[in-house]
Order: sequence, then C-alpha cells, then structure tokens
Amino acid sequence: MEAEGEELYHDRMIGMLEAIWGEGFLSPGGPDEVARLVGDTEFTGKSVLDIGCGAGGIDIALTRTHGAGYVSGVDVEDTVLTRARALIGKAGLSERIGCLKVAPGPLPFPPGTFDIVFSKDSIVHIPDKHALMEDVFRVLRPGGLFVASDWLIGHDSDPSPGMAAYIAAEGLDFGMASPTRYRDAMEKAGFVAVEVTSRNAWYRDTARAELDRLKGTVGDAAATIVGRDFVDRNIAIWGRMIPVLDTGEHCPTHLKARKPD
Repeated sequence: MEAEGEELYHDRMIGMLEAIWGEGFLSPGGPDEVARLVGDTEFTGKSVLDIGCGAGGIDIALTRTHGAGYVSGVDVEDTVLTRARALIGKAGLSERIGCLKVAPGPLPFPPGTFDIVFSKDSIVHIPDKHALMEDVFRVLRPGGLFVASDWLIGHDSDPSPGMAAYIAAEGLDFGMASPTRYRDAMEKAGFVAVEVTSRNAWYRDTARAELDRLKGTVGDAAATIVGRDFVDRNIAIWGRMIPVLDTGEHCPTHLKARKPD
C-alpha cells in the first residue's frame, strides 16, 4: 500500500486493494466488515455522512444493504472519487449517493445536518482526533450517531521500531492514535455511550489470509493490472504489518458514540 505521485490512492493502488477486498473497497473485510460495523445500528432512511468514502463500495453497501436514505461521501482525492462515481452510477444509486471532494480541515456542512456520521479506516489520515470529533459532533443532529472503524496504535508512546518500519513501508500519511486518545476525543466533544472495540484478533487472522492470497492467485491476477513489482512491494508490506498485529501494537478498532438528544 504505497503512494505514487501526489495522490495516495492512485489507480494502481485502487486496483491492488480492490483485488484483495472487492470492487469499490479500499480497506479490509469488504461488505462483510461493513455489516459487522453497522451491527444493530438502524440506517434505514437515515441521512449519512461518510468521511473518506474512497472508491464507493462502502456507500453502495450502506444504501443497498443497510437502507440508508441518502449518503454524502466526502474524500480529498480525485482518483478515488472518479472511481466511486462510476461504480455508484453503474449500481443505479446516483440519486441516493453523492460524492464531494473536500479540502482537509473542517467539514463543509452546517450544524445538525446528518443522522449518522460513518467512516471506515479513513480518519487515520486526520492527525487531530479532538478537532475531528468536535466537528463530527457539530454536524450531527441531536441523538445522532458516530459509527466508524479505524487503524489505531495500541499505546500513546512512540512507535516501536517494527511499527515505525511498517508505517514507513506503507508510505501513507498515518496519523495513528491510541484507543485512549480516541475515547478522550469523543467524550470531550460531548458524545455519550462511547464504545471502543478492538478488531485486532479478527484482522490478525484476516491479514494472514490476505497475504496468502497475494502470494497466490489473487496476486497473480492483480499483477496483470498493477504490475508484478507493485504486488511484490505490497507482499513485503503485509510481511511488516503482521508482526505488529501479533504484538497488538497495530489494532484496528470499531468506534461508536451518540450525540445527546
């Protein structure tokens, strides 16, 4: 998962990640993990903001499978948004999903716009979690919900050498924070019913299966699209990621909270 040029998620990156996780998905688990994250949260008919909508697969799942009334997806890169709009159009969902390019910084929506703010493995790119949670709180209606997953670091100290090597190998602008920091950011913003649930055990096993697939038929198929060199670089990245998953230092996590009525 290595950046190329100005955009982190360029066409080769999108092709690589979709080969692993499915059409329109740029993070682990595809629609099944979206369903696990949604859980028993009621999305039917709701107005949803998806922070970091990526290539569109998540927003299609939120509307088609989970019944969201309208999803406003935002992202900072043209390449993923172009891919998302194409897939949303192909799915016939352009009237229920909109994709907007935004600049890093405050969300460009008035207070109380959304019933649910959703994000899957994207806010790792936003370093200031407290400012983010304040902004999420602002754009939610009273009683609104924050439902997200993200890639966390298991502590508030400097990364271990292995973790630092993994982050450097990714080549992405990781702004990893600990579970403690996320909880503090949500609570200080005013959220209640805060839940922080580790997904480390799930992804330890899943990442090994992904690596096996990258070394086999999935990697061979992806190589015809993105090139063997790019596949091999990503195999090396997975090799750095699995040890820090095993230690718990890299801990994918589900995050949920509610804005008081």
